[in-house]
Amino acid sequence: MKLPNVGIVGKTLMALLALLMVMHVLILARVIPYEAVWGGNIKDESHLDFFEVSALIITAVFLLVVAIKLDYVKTPGLKRVGDIGVWVVFAYFAMNIITNLTSEVSWEKLIFIPLSIVLALLSLRVAVDRESP
Repeated sequence: MKLPNVGIVGKTLMALLALLMVMHVLILARVIPYEAVWGGNIKDESHLDFFEVSALIITAVFLLVVAIKLDYVKTPGLKRVGDIGVWVVFAYFAMNIITNLTSEVSWEKLIFIPLSIVLALLSLRVAVDRESP
């Protein structure tokens, strides 16, 4: 079986990660209500900024790792970081599927379980690639 083109998969993964960053910014700006995320576990705004800034930083690092893996960021010394890092991205989204299953927010399950599955599969495809696109 032939795997999908890693260049297209990588660009799709990067686009989804960028959209995820936009979502975190919208939550920080209080455009998206905080009750709709984090499994309904944030009961007030006191911890919201910490969680959302952390999520934003992690997502930005994931985006950078994928860019390194795909040679969009050409830093020879970091090639190994991209190779290993994209496996971390895959593991994160694979585990995220499980955590989304435990969410108390039904629409979060409806949206983020499929999204996490897609992100995990895309990152897996990028991770198994041995060559640059």
